[in-house]
Amino acid sequence: MLELTQDAADAIRDIVGKHDDTPAGAGLRISTETVELNGNLMFALVAEPQEGDETVERETVRVYLSAEASALLADKVLNAHAHDDHVHFVIEEQEAVEPS
Repeated sequence: MLELTQDAADAIRDIVGKHDDTPAGAGLRISTETVELNGNLMFALVAEPQEGDETVERETVRVYLSAEASALLADKVLNAHAHDDHVHFVIEEQEAVEPS
């Protein structure tokens, strides 16, 4: 399942919080809606998940994944880097965890 870094959770919380009329279940939706995108991901602020979406939560932050995005990102990490007045979301590989 996609994991969220603290930076990603904070960035999504800030984005959702900037809109006064945002419903309680709002979150970031990641999808691969059209074939023309050639595997690119679409990110959108949404009021609620669409039917069939998987929900990833960290603290009070929600990320909704379309079925295609969920399969593509199952072993990935969503990170975020702030740059002045905008944020870059980055998909990274999960680091292998050594058994103890």
